[in-house]
Amino acid sequence: MNISANDIGPSAAFSFSPENQKKIPAIVAKYPAGKQASACMPLLDLAQRQNDGWLSVPAMDHVAEVLGMVPIQVYEVATFYTMYNLKPIGKHHVQVCTNLPCWLRGSDEISATCKRVAGVGFGGTSEDGMFTLTEAECLGACVNAPMMQIGDDYFEDLTAENVETILTTLRNGGTATPGPQNGRHTSEPSGGLTSLKDTVSDGEDA
Repeated sequence: MNISANDIGPSAAFSFSPENQKKIPAIVAKYPAGKQASACMPLLDLAQRQNDGWLSVPAMDHVAEVLGMVPIQVYEVATFYTMYNLKPIGKHHVQVCTNLPCWLRGSDEISATCKRVAGVGFGGTSEDGMFTLTEAECLGACVNAPMMQIGDDYFEDLTAENVETILTTLRNGGTATPGPQNGRHTSEPSGGLTSLKDTVSDGEDA
């Protein structure tokens, strides 16, 4: 496996910030002595967050140096998992689930709205640098389909209208509220509770 400058975005020297350096011992300590390479994934995540959402070769090389690994071992991890980005991304990474439950609930319309509002297709970054769009496999929120992930947040029970509102709010520098967009509480039935509706006070028999 070879990673060259032609395969990734522009690179710059990288080292963990003082704040992140303080986190490393606690992360490595979660794994058995001599098995510090097991911390590769969380340290790649830490490096990616510090590096504006993507991993440059210098960032991966630094993780290898910190963990005493051969760089190619770190590259193998970074290129295997889709959670790592090997090219620069927009300010907001929008991942739209198009797997079966979301597709049945209208993910095609959600995808089309994202592409129209961002002005870019899947795999691209908008000209203003605000959005990178990615087509995602199941993100595990099937009961609240259709859904998308932006950064670390899930946006669920989507419609074309509220997707446009979310993206427009973010583009204008605002904050969008994650979670279900139709008013339901977490993943309760969309029509309201149908069982276990009674509350029990302390000392009362259920």
